[in-house]
Amino acid sequence: MPKAAAEEHEIAGHTVRLSSPDKLVFPSKGYTKRDVFEYYLSVGDGILRALKDRPTTLQRFPDGIEGEAFYQKRMATRGVPDWVQSARITFPSGRPADELCPADLAHVAWAAQMGTIVFHPWPVRRAHVDNPDELRIDLDPHAGTGFAEVVATANVVREVLADLGWTGYPKTSGGRGVHVYLRIAPHWSFVQVRRAAIALAREVERRSPDRITTAWWKEERGEKVFIDFNQMARDRTIACAYSLRANGRATVSAPVTWDELADVEPDDFDLRTMPPRFAKIGDPHAAIDDLAHDITPLLEWVERDEKNGLGDMPYPPDHPKMPGEPPRVQPSKMNHANWSS
Repeated sequence: MPKAAAEEHEIAGHTVRLSSPDKLVFPSKGYTKRDVFEYYLSVGDGILRALKDRPTTLQRFPDGIEGEAFYQKRMATRGVPDWVQSARITFPSGRPADELCPADLAHVAWAAQMGTIVFHPWPVRRAHVDNPDELRIDLDPHAGTGFAEVVATANVVREVLADLGWTGYPKTSGGRGVHVYLRIAPHWSFVQVRRAAIALAREVERRSPDRITTAWWKEERGEKVFIDFNQMARDRTIACAYSLRANGRATVSAPVTWDELADVEPDDFDLRTMPPRFAKIGDPHAAIDDLAHDITPLLEWVERDEKNGLGDMPYPPDHPKMPGEPPRVQPSKMNHANWSS
């Protein structure tokens, strides 16, 4: 069969070229590069709401999901259309980088043309790259737990947010997890927002300690759902709403309403099922930008926890040592030398 010719698409006032449209990307499903490209166009309003003006790391699979993959954190210096925008961010090491910063749907389509399957935006926007405007609560199943337990944990998160008078927006991770997003005013640093996330996670844990944990070390988690507070650390990102996931099922990180969360399964949402759902009901996260919350109550919880002996938690291993951080040593290997180092 002859190779399909490259195509040109007019999107948001820009010409986006789609080369090798028939290349297999999800071999077990038979989904092609054109299928991925058209998928992102079909959920355009939703994916752009998640990505617009956010520095974005691209998880690229130039030869499909069974080929070699890489994370692109820096814009290429050649072969990039002059209309493609970027934003400068700073890694924990202090090194800067210019990342793709989608301004319109053409940017998403161009990234898909470049073999991007998964979009990982920072929780900041171009105007405030050091001040998160999105608090992300990442709920992960641990040993002996599954999606049902994660959903139950998400409902506890919802209760805590409701007590604060806040509205969170849930989505599936595309795997067995659930994410809850909250828009916040971009007034605080990454360090402050991460500490706020820890305080929120601890309050959720207190309400159901037999089922939920904030323990960073796996050996301490038991059969509980883990709230990964370190997803709010600088340069830690989560697959955004409507992003495809790089698995054989071609699942989607799918925004859902709170009412339907208990009745869905992660595999309900994929490259084929999401477009008709989106066309029918629109985006359950459509109102997420309507209100930016003041996290002062969470920072007050940080102070309360500090007084009760609950300080900071370990950062991810790729971060430099942070002020006030406890030793990054798993408890079973802790000794006096660790504390004095």
